[in-house]
Amino acid sequence: MPMTEPTAHEILSVSQLNASARQLLEGAFGLTWVEGELSNLSRPASGHLYFTLKDGGAQIRAAMFRNRNQLLRFAPLAGQQVLVRGRVSLYEARGDYQLIVEHMEEAGEGALRRAFDALRLKLAAEGLFDPANKRPLPTYPNHIGIITSPTGAALRDILSVLRRRFPAIPVLVYPATVQGREAAPSLVAALKQANHDSRCDVLIVSRGGGSLEDLWAFNEETVARAIAASRIPVISAVGHETDVTIADFAADVRAPTPSAAAELASPDREALVARLRHDALRLRAAIRRPLGAALLQIDSLSGRLARRHPLSRLQQQSQRLDELEGRLRQAQHRHLQRLQAALQASRFRLRASSPAKRLALDGTRLARARQALPAATGARLQAAGERLAGLVRTLEAVSPLATLGRGYAILLDERGRAVRETAQAPPGSEIEARIAHGRLRCRVLATPTGND
Repeated sequence: MPMTEPTAHEILSVSQLNASARQLLEGAFGLTWVEGELSNLSRPASGHLYFTLKDGGAQIRAAMFRNRNQLLRFAPLAGQQVLVRGRVSLYEARGDYQLIVEHMEEAGEGALRRAFDALRLKLAAEGLFDPANKRPLPTYPNHIGIITSPTGAALRDILSVLRRRFPAIPVLVYPATVQGREAAPSLVAALKQANHDSRCDVLIVSRGGGSLEDLWAFNEETVARAIAASRIPVISAVGHETDVTIADFAADVRAPTPSAAAELASPDREALVARLRHDALRLRAAIRRPLGAALLQIDSLSGRLARRHPLSRLQQQSQRLDELEGRLRQAQHRHLQRLQAALQASRFRLRASSPAKRLALDGTRLARARQALPAATGARLQAAGERLAGLVRTLEAVSPLATLGRGYAILLDERGRAVRETAQAPPGSEIEARIAHGRLRCRVLATPTGND
């Protein structure tokens, strides 16, 4: 049977054939994970990485372009077993079947990575990473706990930052193994001990950088559950910024580095001092205005009180008493003179009468008059004193400090303004209560409606 000649549209060029083959390969496989041994490594001036990936029975050429191999966490070496992810393709210019690699990791990390993803999905499904369960960090912790290796660089970095930011905060270190087979039980024990002690307000779980295998203790399920079960808020600071562990998901807050964890756990002393100074200035200004008005009112009342002061009236009454006493003495003197004259005149007429008896009677009457005079004066003075005490009590009652002393308080919002209605202090806001002997920082939980 004679062969049929192909038509012009059925004849492919080499370029067309290779292009079609490339499309078929890339469409059939997509992104694929491949494990093998590195060989024939080459890195030309372009920065791209070319190599052969092989196993005991086959090999395939591979290329990893510069924008991808710059992200490698290790230096690839010939003979090294690796796990790569890439797409199957064909280099059309030579017709070479190859693998375009987008990601490469050491082969041992591949199983760890799959275990990491499986555990992360499992714990997430249980709600262990639910943001609703995350606890806020305390603004001003009384104690900070650190769970890490006592000889590691992470501890030195954390302590250095804490000394700089707020050296007065006590720090408790719970030593733990952070790498190897004993690391996970050691970390769990340290977390349980810190919660049992209940001395810390926040915990930092930390270690320095390393490979996925070095950091694996922080990907153990027991460690993640211990962090989530902690009653004390936990900051996870494991490795470098690019390192992500299961502990980061379980913790209340993730810090990119140990130093950053110390920043999150501690208040800034300088910023706090500056804020206190600013608040003090605002408080002085807030107090000075009503206090100035009160002082003006006190001055006005003092002037009125001075004009109506009981002492002024007492002085007038005392002067009046002196005048009356002088007049009384004069009257007594004149009366005695009259008595003496009458006695002298009657001495001859009343020979039968006893002048001594009349004089004794007059003396008794005079003594009674003298005794009654101080009592009357004392009563007037006592009445004036009681009126003065009443005025003093009235003055003290209107004093702002006396009002505070009876248990009342002045409420100030965050800007130092007096709170006069509930709209100025919505739920969740912070206010300050000025009492007779100090200040209280308060949080508004609710603002009841109506006239309550």
